[in-house]
Amino acid sequence: MSLTRTAATFAPPVMEARRWLDGASFPTGRPLINVSQAAPVDPPPDALRQAMADVALRRDDAHLYGPVLGLPELRAGLAAETMRLYGGEVSGDQIAITSGCNQAFAAAIATLCAEGDEVILPTPWYFNHKMWLDMSGVRSVPLKTDDALLPDPKAAEALITPRTRAIALVSPNNPAGVEYPAELIRAFFALAQRRGIALILDETYRDFHAQDGAPHDLFQDPVWSKTLIHLYSFSKAYRLTGHRVGAMATGEMRLAEVEKFLDTVAICPGQIGQHAALWGIQNLRQWLAGERDEILARRAAIAEGFAALDAKGWRLLGLGAYFAYLQHPFDMASDELARHLVQAQSILCLPGTMFCPEEDTSGARQLRIAFANLDRAGIGVLFERLQALDNSL
Repeated sequence: MSLTRTAATFAPPVMEARRWLDGASFPTGRPLINVSQAAPVDPPPDALRQAMADVALRRDDAHLYGPVLGLPELRAGLAAETMRLYGGEVSGDQIAITSGCNQAFAAAIATLCAEGDEVILPTPWYFNHKMWLDMSGVRSVPLKTDDALLPDPKAAEALITPRTRAIALVSPNNPAGVEYPAELIRAFFALAQRRGIALILDETYRDFHAQDGAPHDLFQDPVWSKTLIHLYSFSKAYRLTGHRVGAMATGEMRLAEVEKFLDTVAICPGQIGQHAALWGIQNLRQWLAGERDEILARRAAIAEGFAALDAKGWRLLGLGAYFAYLQHPFDMASDELARHLVQAQSILCLPGTMFCPEEDTSGARQLRIAFANLDRAGIGVLFERLQALDNSL
C-alpha cells in the first residue's frame, strides 16, 4: 500500500518540540526560555495596528475575496521596493502575494516538479522545505555544506541529474544564520542558468542582513525572471506572522501557473494583512531599520559572550538573522539533549537532527537557537544555563 502524501514526511518540528513542554513545570527562579521558533512575539507597532483597524472598519472590500495573485497595489509596491534595494527591473506583474512564504515555496515547487523530480537542498536544511518536497513526491537531494556552512556550486553541479528541477537556497540561512556572500549567490544563479533549472532563493530574513546594501545583484540580470524564483516574507519585517503575507518574484509565465495553485489552496491571501504589508512598505522604513539594529545588537551579544561556552567545548558554527547554530560538546545526541534541556535548564530549542537527513550524523552534535526574542540580558541567562550543564552528559 502506498503512503498518503502527509505520511510521506515527518511531524512538524516546532509542534513536536512544543509537546516536550506537556506536563513540564519550571521553577520560579528559572522560567522557560523558548528559543525554538523564529518568530517575533511582540505585536506590530501601534501605527500599523491602527492602519489595519482602519482597513477593517472602513474598507468593505477588505472582507471579500481579492485577486488570487494579491492586491495590485501591494504587488507594485513590493516591485518598487525590490528595485530600490537590489537595482534592476522588476514589475508588479512579476510579483505574487501568498499566504506566507511557505506557501510561496509550495507554489514554486508545484510549477516546477512532477512526481519523482529532484530539488537540491543545502544541509542543514529548512525543514518545511523538506516536508513539502516529501509531500509532493519530490526527492530532496542533500548538498553538504562546508565548515562555514556554505554550499559549494561545484558540489551542487555534481548532484544535478535529468530529474533536477531546482536548487533552493535560504539566505540569511534558516537554521544556520549564515549569510551567503553575493558572489556565491551569483555563482549558483549562473549554474542554474547554465543547466536550465530554477534557482529558488528564500530571503525571508533579508531585512536583518548584517551587510548594508543589496545582498546580491541577481535582479540586475536582464533575464533574471527566467531562472530566479525569489521568495520573501513580510512576517518578520513588520511582525505580521499571524496574518500570513509572503511573496514570490518570478516570470509572468510562471505566475500564470502559480495562480492555478493559489486559487485552489487559498483563493486569495488575506486582505487585511496585505494592506498592512503595503502600509509597512510606505511608512515603516525607519522603524524597520531600528528593528534591524536591535537584531544585530543581539547577534553581537552572542558573538561577544560566547567565549565562556567555547571554553567548555561548544562551537558557534553560524550566526545571523534570528539564529545561532551551535555544536555541543556532549556524547548525548542533540535530540536527546534538547529534551534534557527542557527539564534540566528550562530551555526549549531545536536539535540539529531536525535539519539534516538521517544519514548525516553531524546533526546529532548541533542545536539551533532562535534568539530574536531574547534581549542582551536574556542571552546572558541562556549562556549561563548552557554553561551549567554537566560535562558528563
